[in-house]
Amino acid sequence: MTTARCASDPAATRGRRHEEVGRVVRGPRDAFQRDRDRIIHSIAFRRLRHKTQVFVCPDGDHYRVRLTHSIEVAQIGRGIARALGLNEDLTEALCLAHDIGHPPFGHAGEAALKAAMQAHGGFDHNGHTLRTLARLECPYPRFDGLNLTWETLEGLAKHNGPARHPGWALADIDADFPLDLASHASLEAQIAAVADDIAYDNHDIDDGLRAGLLGLDQLMEQPFVAANFRAVEARFPGAPRDRLLRELVRDQIGVMVNDVIAATAANVADAGAASVDEVRAAGRTLGGFSRDLAAKERDLKRFMYANLYHHPSQLAAAEGARCVIARLFDAYLADPSLMGEDWSSRVPGDEGATIRHIGDYIAGMTDRFAIDRYAEIFGRVDVPEALAHV
Repeated sequence: MTTARCASDPAATRGRRHEEVGRVVRGPRDAFQRDRDRIIHSIAFRRLRHKTQVFVCPDGDHYRVRLTHSIEVAQIGRGIARALGLNEDLTEALCLAHDIGHPPFGHAGEAALKAAMQAHGGFDHNGHTLRTLARLECPYPRFDGLNLTWETLEGLAKHNGPARHPGWALADIDADFPLDLASHASLEAQIAAVADDIAYDNHDIDDGLRAGLLGLDQLMEQPFVAANFRAVEARFPGAPRDRLLRELVRDQIGVMVNDVIAATAANVADAGAASVDEVRAAGRTLGGFSRDLAAKERDLKRFMYANLYHHPSQLAAAEGARCVIARLFDAYLADPSLMGEDWSSRVPGDEGATIRHIGDYIAGMTDRFAIDRYAEIFGRVDVPEALAHV
């Protein structure tokens, strides 16, 4: 397949920010494999198991969280990369790391942090992913960060397209290790982005059904879902409804994956791209859905926002989460010692740097850690009702 010529080559990496002299070689791994492993072994990656995906602090053990979502994205992304002849390890690394910068409580927590930090650059989870991996996660003796390759950092910075107007966190990383933010990223990064869409488009349906916030009658109002469900019913007449719904989710993932493989190959051929550098210079995204499926996917997203993400119970939990984050931020700003010795001893003297330091601390919290810290300061009885079960 011609897309294989556009694969990223670990032997041709643009390198790492810090030279790693005297490093013990731990097995026959190439540069991208080491990046993936560094991400998997990071503390920030482990914290994803207690961070919101869709449901804030879910009651049940079977709902997705950021960690399980990231693993599912990696499975989808790696399969697409293999079919296209791209570098599977780089794709997997990008998929596993793409949500590391999310604060507690998902997008509700992000909105609260953005508001609290607005006067000093705000907050965005993608920029914080780069900041976490390149600045805050520090397991090595000689340098800060995980010292990931240029290709991995570039892919995380630009997996959703060129970053021509980066926020302060991404701009800081780019100033230290330029990532060519105005160009497109590798095909591996583009595939990681669409794998994320495929995973949450379908798995959020699964979780919404499990939570009782979505019903089959509602889903049948969505044309893409209805067509796929009718096909599943025709293949398995008389099968239990719950099994048919799980088959529906699998089928839709398959439909989307196959579309991405075909559309990406066609886009690469149409653009005449014959190398990863030509992919970056193509001036448009080459990895993704066909035009027809992209329209169906956008319609599905609109349906999910209207019926799941903006469900009254979800909005109540989000409001509670915003309250927790906003009040924690104000408390730490008034008395940094509340963050504990490790973080309070490193509070910078400058106001803007202090705001960002507090933002770093809160963004690294898990949902339950944030609620516990809130209860310590304000009392357990003051925890918002929608979060009180944690």
